[in-house]
Amino acid sequence: MKSVHVCGPTCLGPITFHAAAKGTKVSLSLGDRRAERVGNTFKNGLVFSSRPLLVKERVCLRVDRSTQHWHGALRVGFTAFKPTCQPLPPFAIPDLTNKPGYWAGLVPTAHAFLGSELQFWVTSCGRLMLEVLGRTQICLQEGIDVTGPLWAMIDVYGQSSAVLLLDPDEDCVVCLERKAQILLWCGHQCLCLRCAVRVSLECKKCPLCRQTVEGLTVREPADTCARKCVGTDKEST
Repeated sequence: MKSVHVCGPTCLGPITFHAAAKGTKVSLSLGDRRAERVGNTFKNGLVFSSRPLLVKERVCLRVDRSTQHWHGALRVGFTAFKPTCQPLPPFAIPDLTNKPGYWAGLVPTAHAFLGSELQFWVTSCGRLMLEVLGRTQICLQEGIDVTGPLWAMIDVYGQSSAVLLLDPDEDCVVCLERKAQILLWCGHQCLCLRCAVRVSLECKKCPLCRQTVEGLTVREPADTCARKCVGTDKEST
């Protein structure tokens, strides 16, 4: 039987997009987990998390739609200001980052292709980190003030026209019972150990992108409570 996680009284809950604090061209769907920039434009795609994030809590997302009509791609970052329904400027950079309390960096276009899975977070020393497909880590920004609450900020910009928030503790896509803790060579973490062994011996293809399975890396399942509940995050340098 599939186990059910029960959160404590301090649990912050899953990460979703703020329903009211969004750019004029943003359409939200799938329970405010998917943000799409609509219309023939590359701007006005700002979105924010509906709740503050902990230091080192990762925002996991997938580029769900892409177009080659524009230059540039996603911008990701954090803000010290609670999102509201007030009108937003067209761009995160430089419109917001020129103001105190906003920090953002550019996701390289080469890493923001359709289907690309990204994670970003802020470290205890104030660095904005980006991880691409579970392998490449990039420092996008430094000097973030981590002494107060921080909300995630994403600019659905340029070639990136839609993003989908992912659960960092998603289940195995084959058995749907155990946690996906195996990182495939293609960058997708979508299989439990048992199913990964089976896939590598039988079809030898990633269930998501169909690339050949050339190697398996075991990742410890994320501690959901530690990620999502106040006061459980451990500091590290």
